[in-house]
Amino acid sequence: MKKTIILSMSLLLLSSLQAQEVNSKQEGIKYIKMLGKELKTNLKAHLKADKTGLLAIAFCSQKAKEIEKEVNAKLPEGVSVRRTALKIRNEKNKPDALDLKILNQYQKKADAKTLSPKDIQVVETDKFTRVYKPLLIKPVCLKCHGDVNKISSDIKTVIKKVYPKDMAFGFKEGDLRGVIVSQMKK
Repeated sequence: MKKTIILSMSLLLLSSLQAQEVNSKQEGIKYIKMLGKELKTNLKAHLKADKTGLLAIAFCSQKAKEIEKEVNAKLPEGVSVRRTALKIRNEKNKPDALDLKILNQYQKKADAKTLSPKDIQVVETDKFTRVYKPLLIKPVCLKCHGDVNKISSDIKTVIKKVYPKDMAFGFKEGDLRGVIVSQMKK
């Protein structure tokens, strides 16, 4: 009888923890989509208005962090969303130790050609829950993030001026660009 009760309680606890993780994942993805939509909509508009990519790089350097702040201002207290990468362009997007761990896991999958944008990771700590969504390079991204010899000299000049320690180039289509991560305090 005791074994049955213990087993039942264990299953109930496991089920509850799985439900919490699903809820955290869904909530985190909602915040990731908020930031992703705002950035993507603006970036697409700038690329459509100017095929050279100069307006897009100007947008990224001048407005992307501002949009991130605006989105975060709309989120509940204790919740944030941001971008980071292994090869950063903006030093304000530098990854922390946990980010590096997840980014390196994603990079291994990317190297093995098994990474999908749907590979969402949920990390629980005693202080917060983080949800990570990988960002993969698309052809349009290569205007500013591709082979340095194929990036226009005008774009390289702007990048060098605005981001003197830039490392976010040399990508090919399908490569891991970075992640959007949402964090929810417990």
